[in-house]
Amino acid sequence: MNLKSTFKNCLFLTLALLLSVALRAQVAKLPTKWTAPAATAKIPFPDYPRPQLQRKNWLNLNGNWEYKGGKNAPSALERTQAIDFTGKNEKILVPYCPESFLSGIERKQEINMWYKRTFEVPADWKGKKVIAHFDGVDHNATIFVNGKLAGRHSGAYDAFGFDITTFLKAGSNILVVAAYDPNDGKAPSGKNGPRGDYTFSSGIWQSVWLEPVGSTYIEQIRITPDVTNNRLILTAKAANGQIEATALEGNKTVSQVTGAAGSQLFLPINQPKLWSPGDPFLYDLKIVLKDKNGKITDEVMSYFGMRDIKLGKVNGVVRPLLNGKFEMQVGLLDQGYWPDGILTAPTEEALKSDLEFTKNAGFNLIRKHMKTESKRFYYWADKMEILVWQDMPAMWYQNEDTLKNRSVFRKELKAVMDDLHNSPSIVSWVPFNENWGAFDVKEITAWVKKYDPSRLVNGNSGFNNNPGYQKPLGDPGNGDFVDTHIYIGPNGASKPDERRAASLGEYGGIGLFVRGHMWPVENNAYGYEPTVNALTDRYVLLMQQVEQLMLYKGLSTAVYTQTTDVEHEINGLLTYDREVEKMDIKRVREINRAIIESGRTLGSAENK
Repeated sequence: MNLKSTFKNCLFLTLALLLSVALRAQVAKLPTKWTAPAATAKIPFPDYPRPQLQRKNWLNLNGNWEYKGGKNAPSALERTQAIDFTGKNEKILVPYCPESFLSGIERKQEINMWYKRTFEVPADWKGKKVIAHFDGVDHNATIFVNGKLAGRHSGAYDAFGFDITTFLKAGSNILVVAAYDPNDGKAPSGKNGPRGDYTFSSGIWQSVWLEPVGSTYIEQIRITPDVTNNRLILTAKAANGQIEATALEGNKTVSQVTGAAGSQLFLPINQPKLWSPGDPFLYDLKIVLKDKNGKITDEVMSYFGMRDIKLGKVNGVVRPLLNGKFEMQVGLLDQGYWPDGILTAPTEEALKSDLEFTKNAGFNLIRKHMKTESKRFYYWADKMEILVWQDMPAMWYQNEDTLKNRSVFRKELKAVMDDLHNSPSIVSWVPFNENWGAFDVKEITAWVKKYDPSRLVNGNSGFNNNPGYQKPLGDPGNGDFVDTHIYIGPNGASKPDERRAASLGEYGGIGLFVRGHMWPVENNAYGYEPTVNALTDRYVLLMQQVEQLMLYKGLSTAVYTQTTDVEHEINGLLTYDREVEKMDIKRVREINRAIIESGRTLGSAENK
């Protein structure tokens, strides 16, 4: 791109941002190149939200809603009736949380939130059931349709939906969402909780959409690759009927199986093309539901990757094996925060860009830290051959009213695992981070491993670190990793034992001040370098030390902190607005790829 075209693009973005600012009271503290397009979009996130259970017809409800919030808003907890929206109301841009600039609200913390919008059911949906989908509402949601209570859900990080057919009428319909989020640390809230350092976020923060289905339909699918037995394990949930599942490679049928809805089915995948970094092959999957007369009542498209992740020994050292081979996992701590959208990326392009940057910089792993993402994030990770460690967002006050609070955590942990189960890129679950909100770590680690034996479990990443407000719990002694966090590190990282691989779950954290691209607070890091070259030199040195630990001390994973700056933290490879690369990415890529290749050479030895 030449200088003239660059100037024109910058001018366009600036004018668009000024226009969006003119329409609202706030000014973005730190805009990104996606802020203006997001703020002026009629329908944010227009792509189908759920790539692994996809139908042709749907209606996107993202966009401008009426909104009532603030300190005087009526309670939104477990209401039986919707409030009156007559009079002048604020407007909010869904799906951005009301604490964000992009929402148009941008208040410090919302507790009681009320959302309203009207919609019409498309004429060609006549005779269909209509499901209202909510991909993320923090934390307690109550849904009303035309004044009637349609359903409730508790949990910020898993998607949910309700059949709203009986509440609908011809013409205009009214959807009201009441969201209650005390953000008191007594439910999973991650870094946006009372001890989490960053801006609070509440309410609707992922897409809202409608979908027509038949009277009997595929409600949920569970996909598990079984490479050992050359098959895919599939369960398709429906009230009744017969499932016909077809695995496809392009237009070629690989295998087909039929069986009762809700039963476990096995699709043979002979000589499977394996999913892995470097070759992220994905099969298509067509699933049809038929009634007792053989009539098709539902049809969905999906995809799957055949990959296997387990522990094994390489030269007598316990290491994680991907498809039977050791792959050194060189990763970034990815917090997924944005200066304009907080927990929600401003656009699909922005969401995708962080993954593209990670891959281009030579990393093969993301540790998705203390939050979940939209299904489309995992879709792009699946497509881009990036491994994912998925953290469970922490709660903070697990020792107060333990019967209630701990039950909330366990329930939401299971819901998150169910919600994200089908993504082949997710290779490890991380129930706890650094003892934050940790309890019964050994028992929960064992439960996670039993509930999903197809993945590895890192029960407490950084068990050596501990928040000052609770007693250290230490190494749980089980799971698949012995994992320490060392800042700046990497020396002092864990060593493998007879049952677990060694992981350096966080290290680095070295900062660089970049004037004009920092959040307007006091900025800090674990250490500092003065220039891009100096920071790059430091990174290369750290990675050379990581390689020594891999070769001679049994280290198998290393997660550098972090992808981007986040609010006060300036230790990212990118600035918070994603405008400036703070290291020489070519050199970062070269050292990362060299160490991954060194690990493959090491792993080529016979494992046993």
